[in-house]
Amino acid sequence: MRVLIVEDEPYLAEAVRDGLRLEAIAADIAGDGDTAMELLSINTYDIAVLDRDIPGPSGDEIAERIVASGSGMPILMLTAADRLDDKASGFELGADDYLTKPFELRELVLRLRALDRRRAHSRPPVREIAGLRVDPFRREVYRDGHYVALTRKQFAVLDVLVGAEGGVVSAEELLARAWDENADPFTNAVRITVSALRKRLGEPWLIATVPGVGYRIDTASGSGHQGDGRD
Repeated sequence: MRVLIVEDEPYLAEAVRDGLRLEAIAADIAGDGDTAMELLSINTYDIAVLDRDIPGPSGDEIAERIVASGSGMPILMLTAADRLDDKASGFELGADDYLTKPFELRELVLRLRALDRRRAHSRPPVREIAGLRVDPFRREVYRDGHYVALTRKQFAVLDVLVGAEGGVVSAEELLARAWDENADPFTNAVRITVSALRKRLGEPWLIATVPGVGYRIDTASGSGHQGDGRD
């Protein structure tokens, strides 16, 4: 999951971003409305977390533009305005959820995951493919009934690959979906993480490499990329 945090208090924004990273949720920060609109135009996000009172276009204006775009991106309003009328106006603008400050990071994580499940209502919360059982909410993975322990980043990469349902996912898309805007596009992080993930899942290899294109889950026989496991 990748989210956009629109918050003009830098310490709070950075604390939230760092906390979300520990939960395998990639997050970018926009400190004002103009930056938020720019990031929304060039990146794909699963959820927008909006403070309403920010410099430039307000959180309300950003929410209106997201709704008008027809993207269906869920919006969580994160603000100190806690009166019922404030909440009502936020929902009328198109917000899907509302969390007032101060808040517990754990509650934010739970709300984000709930919004992500609703966003993807057409797919089952627990996905099964090629002998894998992936539970995004509990961050649990089983292969042929056996639990597989993964790091947060490995799980984030697997979640993207499983969501493609056997389709090819490029290294660039994995970097965009499982990391954040600070990731170095020339890094070996994707290759290294996929290699480690493949080994964690065990043989026969489930993650196939499509040379020059990307990676996919082998749905045919669970024997993708047999051999030495190279990327």
